[in-house]
Amino acid sequence: MMTSAQMRAARALLGIDQKRLAELSGLSVPTIQRMEASDGNVRGVVESLTRVVEALEAAGIELIGEGAASPSGGRGVRLKSGPQT
Repeated sequence: MMTSAQMRAARALLGIDQKRLAELSGLSVPTIQRMEASDGNVRGVVESLTRVVEALEAAGIELIGEGAASPSGGRGVRLKSGPQT
């Protein structure tokens, strides 16, 4: 699973826009826009989500699940659980 916030954050870390992510994943820009507009977990066709995840990973992104460790190290950003200000 990937959240829409993770998807947007991954693009930001790579410095790419929705059009470039669409190109990298072989999807359309409207599909990327719909995925990023989801509340919480990205909704859509599993194959499309898989293509986005593979494209992000190939570009150097490691998606970290809630409570999961990041064994490969590197820089990143993680949202804390609990109250947000």
